[in-house]
Amino acid sequence: MFERITRREEADLFVAWMAIAISFTIIKIAPYGITGPVSRLDPVVMLLYFGISLITVGIGFILHEMAHKFTAIRYGYWAEFRKDNIMLMIAIVMAALVGFVFAAPGATVIYSNTGDGRIMTREQNGIISASGPVVNLLLCIPFLIMVFLGGISFDSPTYLLRVIGIFGIQINAMIAAFNLLPISILDGRKVFAWNIPVFLVLIVASFGTLLASFYLL
Repeated sequence: MFERITRREEADLFVAWMAIAISFTIIKIAPYGITGPVSRLDPVVMLLYFGISLITVGIGFILHEMAHKFTAIRYGYWAEFRKDNIMLMIAIVMAALVGFVFAAPGATVIYSNTGDGRIMTREQNGIISASGPVVNLLLCIPFLIMVFLGGISFDSPTYLLRVIGIFGIQINAMIAAFNLLPISILDGRKVFAWNIPVFLVLIVASFGTLLASFYLL
């Protein structure tokens, strides 16, 4: 399976992963942007936030894109993730200025490798597009388990487990909800065009999970 991930794709995934992790680290330190209140810039705390972001964003982002890739391969296509340097820069700048991450780091580009000019059907396109958000929603389950296993008190030795769990749910729900917006080239538009009931279930589940995650704090 891993041999289907090219060297260029590995590099693009790594750069996008780092950029998104930096963006989410910034909004944890400055939730309203650098013009608003900023947390004390303790290097240890900054590294802790960055480490948590690497874990939660890395798992959510990479598995989201790999779900698109391997679902497309299952249908007989070839697919590779391609980063978008401009969008990655916008994500970091917006996180710094307004405390919001506009996470559109790139896209999984799908190619026909059959040589017969076969056109992807609406159903195939919808299922391939839905696979990413579905993976993100499924990832919320192990992170929720971490929340329940973690301590509630700041002094608890397992409190960090709870923090990672909450952040993991929020990140994955955010990735799913954003990508399910039925606009532009986002997954939601293709899922909506394929199957409206499936689209409604996924987008309600995504935004519902995102809103519910804030009650865990």
